Amino acid sequence: MNISSAVIKTLPENLTAVKDALVASGLCEIHFEDEQGRIVVSIEGNDDEDESAKLKKISGMANVASASFAYTYRDVKED
Repeated sequence: MNISSAVIKTLPENLTAVKDALVASGLCEIHFEDEQGRIVVSIEGNDDEDESAKLKKISGMANVASASFAYTYRDVKED
């Protein structure tokens, strides 16, 4: 399992709409937002491709100016 944090940016006037869309999407969990339109989320996935696909969907949402990974944790099981 992978867990990553991402920073999403929107215009301040679109903050509520973007937050509502993120919650409704089920793609991530919101942990922080500020009045400048920055939103910090966590994204969980089975692997890198799964997380990247979710971030790509977030990037394509209405009123999202940018979305980028900030930190990634990968659970590596040793044999």
